[in-house]
Amino acid sequence: MSLKDTLKIEIEQLTDELIRLRRDFHQHPELGFEEYRTAGIVSDYLREQGIEVERVAETGVIGILRGQEDGPVLMLRADMDALPMDEKTDVSFRSIYEGKMHACGHDGHTAMLMVAAKILAKHREEIKGTIKFVFQPNEEDAGAAIIIEEGVMENPKVDAALGIHLWSPLSSGKVGITAGPLMASSYYFWLTIKGKGGHGGAPHLAVDPIFCGKEIMNALQSLQTREQDVLKPTLINFGQFHAGTNPIIISQQAELAGSVRCLHNEDARIRQRFEEIVAHVCRMYGADYELTFKCGNELLTNDLEMTNLIKQSATEAFGVESLQETDLTVMLGEDFASFANMVPSAFYFLGIGNKEKKTDMPHHHPEFKLDEEVLALGVEMHIRGAMAYFEKIQK
Repeated sequence: MSLKDTLKIEIEQLTDELIRLRRDFHQHPELGFEEYRTAGIVSDYLREQGIEVERVAETGVIGILRGQEDGPVLMLRADMDALPMDEKTDVSFRSIYEGKMHACGHDGHTAMLMVAAKILAKHREEIKGTIKFVFQPNEEDAGAAIIIEEGVMENPKVDAALGIHLWSPLSSGKVGITAGPLMASSYYFWLTIKGKGGHGGAPHLAVDPIFCGKEIMNALQSLQTREQDVLKPTLINFGQFHAGTNPIIISQQAELAGSVRCLHNEDARIRQRFEEIVAHVCRMYGADYELTFKCGNELLTNDLEMTNLIKQSATEAFGVESLQETDLTVMLGEDFASFANMVPSAFYFLGIGNKEKKTDMPHHHPEFKLDEEVLALGVEMHIRGAMAYFEKIQK
């Protein structure tokens, strides 16, 4: 019998294993580029299925499954890293490490792709090409760019990519996907304003970097609300403002940090205009500045054909009512964008939001939980998406 005929039964037989894997990862979270334990478990698991295993960026794992016939190379990607925060849930398998928690769903992503790899390896004779399973480290801080530099898209060369994110804003079991822009680019910034210290009672003899910083924050609001097309969402957030040591001393400098997020491809122009405004305000108040940007994530845009492939797979698996195609775009970033900018790709959400189970908490929240019943659906989507891709290419 073909994989399509036995898929749901095979997944059901592995559901306990799937949940056990996920709970183990959840209980032992590891931060970006510290995923040594996780990577070791993943590597051993893949080898047991007869899948070739390579390591990348020390804690990244690549599994290569060569099908019976030559053909294109499809990447299926999962991220493995946890977040630096304390867990506040009541689950029996809560994190054993203080200050580390899987609060974004990466533990589920890892487990789903492992089990999908196991089933696909069992049916390798039906695969008309090669599947590259990529277990990525450090998604929370742009780890994709690093593993790309180390050759993850080569040997064999990747032709297309698919990725799933478990998503609490979406109802459990829903598959959320849309073509075009889905998740925003994000650039982090660090701004140091250099003033002139002085006495709080004689501000006219000083250059106050705090006052200058406040004016910069106000001025940058005009970039979002008056200069930029509102149909091209742009978001500038300040997350840090540090200055001063004493209430009667005007500080020498102020340090600000935050992010610039764009759901369009004009992010370079936004950053240029950002610096122009900073320079103008500083010049007006007699201050100097240093400004640094770092790319967190590029704009994540889904390819139309790959998106349609996932829609078809979800409809065949769970019915057309499982699809959600609107109200999905967000200003959050996702470094799968680095892969999507290189090859035709689709990245989609799988809903875990269930109010009764309390799995509808926001991502990165200390009480974040997964609806574990959804994990089997993720395995099925990985497999159906892969098989649909190879079928499409052969036509």
